[in-house]
Amino acid sequence: MRKEFAAFALLACATPAMAGDFDSFAGNGAELDAYLQCVPYAREVSGIQLYGDAYTWWDQAQGRYATGQAPRVGAVMAFRQTPSMPLGHVATVSRILDSRRVLLDHANWSPIDGRRGQIEKDVLAIDVSPANDWSEVRVWYAPLGAVGTTAWPVAGFIYGDRRSQPRPQIAMAPARKETSRRFLSAFAEFAK
Repeated sequence: MRKEFAAFALLACATPAMAGDFDSFAGNGAELDAYLQCVPYAREVSGIQLYGDAYTWWDQAQGRYATGQAPRVGAVMAFRQTPSMPLGHVATVSRILDSRRVLLDHANWSPIDGRRGQIEKDVLAIDVSPANDWSEVRVWYAPLGAVGTTAWPVAGFIYGDRRSQPRPQIAMAPARKETSRRFLSAFAEFAK
């Protein structure tokens, strides 16, 4: 029991992995690689300085950034929270093809070569909303090699053309590709 608890504690603290990954982690003693989430990637690409889970970005943007229902290059498409996407999603518009198709840059959408957290650039998103208002989109999904079949709800677009209001930032430790051996050794006694 102590061994499983220690492994779970390491998993929860050292990597941004899902709980479902715990069994494979505990079973072979391997470390999990950290993976890139959509939020820090969208923040870096767009320059929009919002923090927290993707589904909170739309509400956070109100009064701080211009928002709307029309795509613009550099804008962040803010996906709504759903049961199958409980943290929402954010992606940056890289190109507008026509009134119902854009290309997106985003992270952690498609598993590529069996790995989550990959960056995808210039992937197709199609407005499938009945009113052509970008409230529902279908997005390229690499495992299918095509646009996915799910219509994902979108709150709208956050435009980075207005200066954001300063917001205090809590210092965050840099992400690591691997959990340090020193950190793991601190839990070595629990692994026995």
